Amino acid sequence: MMLLDTCVLLWLAGDPSAISKKATQLMSTVPLGLCISAISAFEIGQKAAAGKLSLSRPVDEWFAGMLQPHALHELPISGLIAARATLLPGIHRDPFDRLLIATAQQHNLGILTPDTTIAKYPNLKVVW
Repeated sequence: MMLLDTCVLLWLAGDPSAISKKATQLMSTVPLGLCISAISAFEIGQKAAAGKLSLSRPVDEWFAGMLQPHALHELPISGLIAARATLLPGIHRDPFDRLLIATAQQHNLGILTPDTTIAKYPNLKVVW
């Protein structure tokens, strides 16, 4: 299983060609499927509310509509994940990314992301 960064989820919905060939190949062959974090719904909603992102429908409907067609498994943000995100080294200041990193570490997942800052974290497999 692999965790998608929020940008990869957005590209999957609107511009799959923006996803690297390596990540695209992995997404089609990864055993047990792909995961997304519940925090991605919040991040997407925040971007839409700020006018930085346009969605075809309200964020709750958009997010729910992404799960089944792409066989995505949604992972919740638990208190343990939230706490672990605060314990990460200060490499990345983005709280959304810190929660994604902690989620991946908690579930022993790699992350599909082009974010080179995320790739600097120890004990984390990043694919792009």
